[in-house]
Amino acid sequence: MRRTTRKREPADRSPVLIGQPPRTRRQALGKTVWISLWLLYLAGPVSALLRPGVPTAERIWGCLGLTLFVLCYFVLVFRHIWGERTRSVIYGCLALLLVLSTVLSWTLDSSWLVLFIFTSVGCGVVLPWKLSRWSIPLVAVVLLVVGARDPDIRGYYLFAYALPALGCGFMMVGVQYLIHTSRELRAAREEVARLAANDERLRLSRDLHDLLGHSLSLITLKSELAGRMLPDRPADAARQVADIEQVSRQALLDVREAVSGYRRPRLAVELAGARAALRTAGVTAVVDPALEDEYRGLAADEEGALAWALREAVTNVIRHSGARRCELVLTEEWAADGRRCLCLTVLDDGTGPPRAQQDGNGLSGLRERLALADGRLETGPAPRGRGFAPRGRGFAPRGRGFALRARVPLSGSTTEPAPSLRTP
Repeated sequence: MRRTTRKREPADRSPVLIGQPPRTRRQALGKTVWISLWLLYLAGPVSALLRPGVPTAERIWGCLGLTLFVLCYFVLVFRHIWGERTRSVIYGCLALLLVLSTVLSWTLDSSWLVLFIFTSVGCGVVLPWKLSRWSIPLVAVVLLVVGARDPDIRGYYLFAYALPALGCGFMMVGVQYLIHTSRELRAAREEVARLAANDERLRLSRDLHDLLGHSLSLITLKSELAGRMLPDRPADAARQVADIEQVSRQALLDVREAVSGYRRPRLAVELAGARAALRTAGVTAVVDPALEDEYRGLAADEEGALAWALREAVTNVIRHSGARRCELVLTEEWAADGRRCLCLTVLDDGTGPPRAQQDGNGLSGLRERLALADGRLETGPAPRGRGFAPRGRGFAPRGRGFALRARVPLSGSTTEPAPSLRTP
């Protein structure tokens, strides 16, 4: 006979968290056992009912009242654990607990005063602080009034019930406060994790846009140029195809590095790519000599932000401006707060910004990058007759033109500028 073995499900070993509803039967059983342990304090009333010589009517009344009290207490506590907090049920259960505690303690002996402790605990568990700070002392006062009628328990035994009622009630208030705080911390931790994931997705999408936008624009331009050269100049077309292969391989490498988070662009590398892209698009590039030198006072993060700004600006010039001339300027400036900063300016003589100027994905991502480096971005129409130009020639755009300025602070206040860097 063939024996079939049933695969045993893994046991739930997650801890029973205070203040959270049970997720499994095991956790529900654990919470029930933990709550039931506190019912051992009812040993006094139970032993009083089991004493010989107790009248039958008193015994029946005590059993019925104690059973109703325990059921009401369980309903109150378990509805609170499962999150079913209805005001009518809460107030009704608390009122019934207080009435049963008073009536049973008044009609029976003093051992029934222990019921007030459970009533005080119920107030501390289910009521907010504004109500529990008054209801718990009220329960203790009722306990004192009911217990004062019996001269045998005045003094030590009376305070043996009153002080635990106050202490246990306010202790449960503190426990509920800790539970509320832990819930807020868990919610805050989940929110931080969600925001971190969103920031990572935004960073990845920004990197891919900056990388692929520039590379695909260059590939498109070279493909069109190769298509025009192909019938008559196959050798030139072959060179363009070789450049397309090189750009695509570099784009693939950049995407892999960007996904890994290890790529840190440099101004010199981006400047070389910008010159090649502008030359392929037929745009005359006028480069400030300061961009040719390595600036020592520029930190890696700030240099990376300027490099991304240079890439995005040149990509926009090629794709959207229709410009014939583009100037790349690097100057040192003083910010309003007294800090020294570097300003990368990209000017073109194209059609200029649209009337309803709104940042696209590229400029929005660039603003975020510069903000991470404590920098800022400015865009707008290019100024006429201003800007860097070799041999003293001014910048006179044929259209309105477009200007992009990216500023980043310098990390050191005593850093000397490069020899070719101009301070306006």
